[in-house]
Amino acid sequence: MITGTIKTQIDQIWNAFWSGGVSNPLSVIEQLTFLMFIKRLDDLQTVEERKSEDLGLPIARRIFPEGADDKGEPYDNLRWSRFKHFEAREMMRIVDEHVFPFLRQLGEEGSSYGTHMKDARLGFSNANLLAKVVQMLDDIPMDDRDTKGDVYEYMLGKIASAGTNGQFRTPRHIIELMVNIMKPQPGDTICDPAAGTCGFLVAAGEYLRDHHPEMLRKKETRDHFHNSMFHGFDFDATMLRIGAMNMTLHGVENADVSDRDSLAEEHGTDAGAYSLILANPPFAGSLDYDTTAKDLLKIVKTKKTELLFMALFLRQLRIGGRAAVIVPDGVLFGSSTAHKDIRKMLVEDHKLDAIIKLPSGVFRPYAGVSCAIVVFTKTGVGGTEGVWFYDMTADGFSLDDRRTPLLDVEKLGGCPAHTLTDEEHAKNNLPDILARWGDRDAEATRPRTAQSFVVPAADIIATGSWDLSLNRYKEIEHEEVAHPAPAEIIAELRALEAEIAEGLARLEGMLG
Repeated sequence: MITGTIKTQIDQIWNAFWSGGVSNPLSVIEQLTFLMFIKRLDDLQTVEERKSEDLGLPIARRIFPEGADDKGEPYDNLRWSRFKHFEAREMMRIVDEHVFPFLRQLGEEGSSYGTHMKDARLGFSNANLLAKVVQMLDDIPMDDRDTKGDVYEYMLGKIASAGTNGQFRTPRHIIELMVNIMKPQPGDTICDPAAGTCGFLVAAGEYLRDHHPEMLRKKETRDHFHNSMFHGFDFDATMLRIGAMNMTLHGVENADVSDRDSLAEEHGTDAGAYSLILANPPFAGSLDYDTTAKDLLKIVKTKKTELLFMALFLRQLRIGGRAAVIVPDGVLFGSSTAHKDIRKMLVEDHKLDAIIKLPSGVFRPYAGVSCAIVVFTKTGVGGTEGVWFYDMTADGFSLDDRRTPLLDVEKLGGCPAHTLTDEEHAKNNLPDILARWGDRDAEATRPRTAQSFVVPAADIIATGSWDLSLNRYKEIEHEEVAHPAPAEIIAELRALEAEIAEGLARLEGMLG
């Protein structure tokens, strides 16, 4: 958890960009990503130099070469620890004319830490702004992984709060709910085919650090964690850079964050490659058949992105692999052949575990569309016995465009510090979801009037359309209201009429 002081420092950096003419929140975070990346390169080389001095051995990995670059500038001057002391105009010259070309060169060479820097450019020409931001960033204490990650998360949160490009961010508490439902394991290979800022992958990594710390003490599992566990795909270069930096600052050294249009390529190379998929893919409408991967069209013949992504998840999961993904409600009850085919596959060919209906304001102010979390396991041979439905009515925040917290911070999220009262549960359903999910045997006995219940697969198949909408199965319990008999009501009305007539007669007598 970052302190109020650090938040104030980040707010000041943000304000400096705005007053310096960089007003697009995504441009601000991109430029901050570049600068933090430059600082990290210097930190990496400093670690190598200290290791070399302590062991009396040559430097094992040199990021900044000895000598000068092709323009004659000493590589030492390209290091953050050197140029941060330069006068503003000299700093600007070094960073613009030498540091950024050096970053692009790293990208072209294909180094793991430079892959997403191929087209890195300094996005402003104000030398004083650069000097100010460098100094402010340098003043923020980011010595440990937790602080680095939290600082970057807070920066990313400002993209959403600024009201622009917030579509790239699934609310963090929803991400953490899905990760806690899936419980990633040390042997998992995890993928998000629409990674954005890599929020799902970051949360999965943090869950593993908290629940399986031993995996980072063994060489084999540690190498898997840093090099082959996490895979995120996107086709937006800015998102790739932000996502890669997010993973790096959360302590994952070499995550596979790759440039890929997940729906527009053949997926033979990673078919069955992943044991866990966590995703909230974009629902952009329809794609052209000609640009859509043929292997996905074999699974489901459609142009709708939400159905193609479901086909992609099934394609990429290995047998026994699990997924928790967010889909628009239309996937659950749409009447087209493709909609029915996808639902039939989930129910009859694989194991559909749960449908968690989200309140429609969860993604405000960017979208008001109703969505649900779909949890399933790829089996290829069926296995759905009963599907668990949960009707989430509150996530701890107001469901309007402001998304104001309804509870104190320690009572938000899926794992609050204190047990919630019934009144607090009405404002935050997430802890209850996790508690009921963890005791699904008891869920089978709940009536369909409850907030959660289990529907046998046979009932879903019997609909003929494999309908998965919660309202199809939820029963409303109406309280019995006793009304007087009609004769009693008529007698009361006549008594009232007689009373009124008597009162009028008395009034006329008094006036006469």
